[in-house]
Amino acid sequence: MSFRSLAAAGAAWLLVALMLLLSPLPARAAPLPTLRTQDLPAVPGEVIGFAASGESLLAFGRHGAWQLDAARSGWSALPWRPPAPLLGVVGRGPESYLLIGASNAVERIARVDSGIDGFATRELPPLPEALRQPRGTLLGAALLITGIAADGAPRLLRIEPLLAAPAWTALPLWPNGGAASTLVGQTGALFVSVPASPGDSVWRWSADGGWQARTPAPGAILPGAARATGQAHLLYLLRTTPDAAPQPMTLHTITNAWAALPPAQIHSVQVSAPWRNGLVYSRAAPSGGETAVGIIEIEAGKLLLKWLDWIVIVVYLVGMLGIGLYFYLREKRQSTAEFFVGGRSIPFWAAGVSLYAANTSSISYIAIPAKAFETNWQYLTNNLVAVIGLMFVAVWIVPLLRRLDLMSVFSYLETRFHPAIRMLSSALCILVQLGSRMSVILFLPSLAIATITGIDVVWSVLMMGGFTIVYTAMGGMKAVVWTDVVQLVVKMGGALFAIGFMVFALDGGVGEFVRTAAAENKTKLFDFSFDLTKATVWGFIFLVLFDVVLTFPKDQVLMQRTLSTKNDKDAGRSIWAFAAIMIPGGFVFYSIGTALFVYYKNHPERMNPLLGIDATFPLFIAAELPMGITGLIIAGIFAAAMATLSSIMNSVSTLASVDFYEKLVKHPTPRKSVLFAEIMTVVAGLIGIGFALVLSRYDIHSLFDVSIELAGLLGGGFAGAYTLGMFTRRANAQGVAIGIAGSIVLTTIAWWFKLVHPYFYLAISILLCIVIGYAASWLFPRPKVSLKGLTIYRDA
Repeated sequence: MSFRSLAAAGAAWLLVALMLLLSPLPARAAPLPTLRTQDLPAVPGEVIGFAASGESLLAFGRHGAWQLDAARSGWSALPWRPPAPLLGVVGRGPESYLLIGASNAVERIARVDSGIDGFATRELPPLPEALRQPRGTLLGAALLITGIAADGAPRLLRIEPLLAAPAWTALPLWPNGGAASTLVGQTGALFVSVPASPGDSVWRWSADGGWQARTPAPGAILPGAARATGQAHLLYLLRTTPDAAPQPMTLHTITNAWAALPPAQIHSVQVSAPWRNGLVYSRAAPSGGETAVGIIEIEAGKLLLKWLDWIVIVVYLVGMLGIGLYFYLREKRQSTAEFFVGGRSIPFWAAGVSLYAANTSSISYIAIPAKAFETNWQYLTNNLVAVIGLMFVAVWIVPLLRRLDLMSVFSYLETRFHPAIRMLSSALCILVQLGSRMSVILFLPSLAIATITGIDVVWSVLMMGGFTIVYTAMGGMKAVVWTDVVQLVVKMGGALFAIGFMVFALDGGVGEFVRTAAAENKTKLFDFSFDLTKATVWGFIFLVLFDVVLTFPKDQVLMQRTLSTKNDKDAGRSIWAFAAIMIPGGFVFYSIGTALFVYYKNHPERMNPLLGIDATFPLFIAAELPMGITGLIIAGIFAAAMATLSSIMNSVSTLASVDFYEKLVKHPTPRKSVLFAEIMTVVAGLIGIGFALVLSRYDIHSLFDVSIELAGLLGGGFAGAYTLGMFTRRANAQGVAIGIAGSIVLTTIAWWFKLVHPYFYLAISILLCIVIGYAASWLFPRPKVSLKGLTIYRDA
């Protein structure tokens, strides 16, 4: 083993030893969410219901309405009168609906449209029949209402108010019927509670699962006193005994576990409604004609990092700089091959480790455990199927390209077709990497860490981006690969420690973990159904064919590692090493999600009801792990991001130098090309940081979707060009150009009219390019250049 290998391995095991050294430290006692209560001014009249109006609050009575002023010092009467007796208000946030009727039965519903100067109402179609004891909620774009009909049986009705011609439809009832005390929508599912003894029954409905029983409530839920919080919690007010005061409790919709919140001084509740991060409620005021109003609101503080956590993070970051500095001082940097492909001297196993590190970004480090926590292991099927696809890549694709001694994978398109195709595809690759991928990889982990620990998003982005720029620019491809090796050990070591910590923190240890996971079907792996809306084996086969096999040749980030190996045999072996790590690595990250499920099912009080599902693992890291270990695993999240970021920076600088600088500048020298690449590494990093900081001011979900759409719209055609070039002898430059243009145009049309889900754009674009490009090639002469070594055919 070389000195560099020993140095990298030594640094990695030093970090592992540090983790083991720190593990005996006691786990910190993370504070539970606190509950803030406040009395608001009394409303000068009887209150039937509440509705939010921005940051303010509306109170509705039988004959009028009031608005709370911004200072929460008093209520002002609004010039509004209900068209008929008002029986209640349902909704969430600014979207609320008035229940109108007579004789205590709802007959009509009106939407409340809030404005700066008050609000207006707009009536929906009348209910099919009048309903007593009404309850309502919103689920997506739909309004759902339940109540007791004239025949004494409950009904459940649904309408989409924003449709051009909305209409009521009846939905199936929960088993055993019974009048609902609450009705709540949360993340695509409907929850209803029904009075029962000793605790109310709770039922969950979803489109794919129908009605399913949930854990009964530990008492009697107050009528209408429920709301959704975060992405997976329901907040209820209930009485644990008939004489007890109402107390707030939460039900976690994934683990199906109840947790008590800190006690609140609530004596009686007449009407309640969601507001801000809690509930607003009314009670009878001592002064007769008024209605007393109070709020309970969940608050959660930041779990700030301790001094030892910061030391661990700083040691890790300085270590990455040290590796970059080592290669900067050791290498003469006179050769482009040294900077771009590590002098083609990278061992195949290190290239394979680096492939996995680059392919496992910080998004995966956070999102995969969250997915397994929420569902099961079905998405792990993608890893298993991908291994089969990688076998094909290792045998046919990678050795072919490695034998050509490329530095830019797009050089192949020039040799096989035309220089214009090479430069255009390279430019679009740079655009997608800088404009969407780098910014998302920087921003998402920074947001998750900031949500939990209080580290500012800007500082996280600057730390990850800045340190990655320095060691990548100094050390080139060798620094990228060897830091990847260290970073993989850091993040995998932290992941394994987290799993062990959770399992051994359970009262039943490993046995409890296995029993709970099996009982809840959390390790289900394969789904052989033909339902295209689910994560099935057939869907993953389709995905791997287009997202792994056919797109691998155009992925400069991954291909650059295989091009850095000694020969075509080692290039193929690096893919085998990548595949060998992918399966156990996948099981590790999905096991984190399962361990989180079992841990929080046993300790539901340790969760934060205000957070999203993706914040589950960061919450555990910050709230449960010992000081020092928290810093190490956050360093692991940094490592996951920095491994991918360094790969993108190095790849972008390689493309900019090889595909553009050396083509457009007169008399380029290797030294000038390397200097230009170093400058472009810094520029690429700064652009990525800039986009990430801009992204912090906008909706992450929309831009993340745009990045997926861009990859499909612009990248599929060039993946199809590689397929035509490598697997056919008839394809020519003219036909491929027509195929690329046709695929982009037709896929854009599918995007414009929203014909399919964005995840299908890539596959559609590749197929269109292959079909159109091959057919168009028959309109032009065969390629005149020799195709020897450019296709999979030996006699080409």
